[in-house]
Amino acid sequence: MPKLPSPPSRQTLADTATEIKHLESGTRVWRIYFREGSHAARWNLMRGFGPTTARFDHHLPDAAGDPREQNRSIQYLALDGITPLAEVFQDTRVIDRHARSPWLVAYELATDLELLDLTGSYPTRAGASMLINCGSRPRARAWSRAFYDAYPRIQGIYYASCMYKSSPSLALYERAAAAIPERPSFHRALSDQALRLTLRNAAVKLNYLLL
Repeated sequence: MPKLPSPPSRQTLADTATEIKHLESGTRVWRIYFREGSHAARWNLMRGFGPTTARFDHHLPDAAGDPREQNRSIQYLALDGITPLAEVFQDTRVIDRHARSPWLVAYELATDLELLDLTGSYPTRAGASMLINCGSRPRARAWSRAFYDAYPRIQGIYYASCMYKSSPSLALYERAAAAIPERPSFHRALSDQALRLTLRNAAVKLNYLLL
């Protein structure tokens, strides 16, 4: 059975040939963010507080091992609008259109991006496995920190969602901040009645409840 061990040394990773996913300027990406509650955000902000329980947070904890606000920041996205719903609401399997004021946003990348591709053979060659996409989150976060240190040119991670059809997903580091444009191409609250039918159809596909 495949395993996901701790990452090797920085030099070992640096000596391992990478697989890079190039995303061109103009590529449309999607995310859900919350305007209220813990880690309330805006559509164009990266989260500097961490590490949280999210899979690829590359943040460094404080001396006590707790999350903190810092210069390292991250934003999770997908190349379609359903995958963020599957990921964000996976714990309850309920798409709650109101709690914490969730919004769905899409924007077109303002610059090209170079992302470390975890969907091919690279994870195995690096000493991990495809479980990095779906296995232990604490271990995946350790790998993300290792990637960040070993490959200073990568701007984030390209990986497969384990909640929806292995769909392409992105974890963008602060190195990718310039790719966030001034304006989104789509931006609506999940509570907006204009999204009701779209969300109902997504809930059926995911077998999630819709509130």
